[in-house]
Amino acid sequence: MPDPIVRKTAFSVEEIFHEGGPAPGHALKRAAGIAVIENPFAGRYEPDIQWFMDDLKPLGLSMAQRLVDLLGGAAQVEGYGKGALVGEAGELEHGALWHVPGGYAMRELLDNSNAIVPSTKKVVGVGGRLDVPITHINASYVRSHFDAMEVGLNDAPKAGEMALVLVMTTGPRIHARVGGLAAGDIEGKDGLR
Repeated sequence: MPDPIVRKTAFSVEEIFHEGGPAPGHALKRAAGIAVIENPFAGRYEPDIQWFMDDLKPLGLSMAQRLVDLLGGAAQVEGYGKGALVGEAGELEHGALWHVPGGYAMRELLDNSNAIVPSTKKVVGVGGRLDVPITHINASYVRSHFDAMEVGLNDAPKAGEMALVLVMTTGPRIHARVGGLAAGDIEGKDGLR
């Protein structure tokens, strides 16, 4: 099958130096990657769409590697998430095609990434925004890493496009203090605890 047709990519890094209260020991970094691609199913109902997941795998790996590099290497990454913005001529299920290639790309590059990669998707107009959920890479119950990053581009996705998103972070929210499983107490057996 054909490779995805990419119109543009965008990568960004946030460095959070302060959230009030005492100054943290180091900044939290959150990075997002967006790839705007042609939606091969836009404008029609297509019963067989699963094949496109395989076509998206190389894109997922290249985006994940770029985020790892932006954050200083795989050892720095503690949180992740993914999402998809589907243009108006598409359907929500088209965004669901990103689950496997986006999630497994990040898990392939990150050691101890046993937790399922949280995800969201929606159909939007041009300039739509998406809050991408984030959890700890090894244990979904680590509350300190529950976060979200808003992503979007002013010119995407057009009606016949999708904007595919990956997000990674270097640690917990600044001043996380709502209890729950601590990152240092992860057992690493099931991706939950």
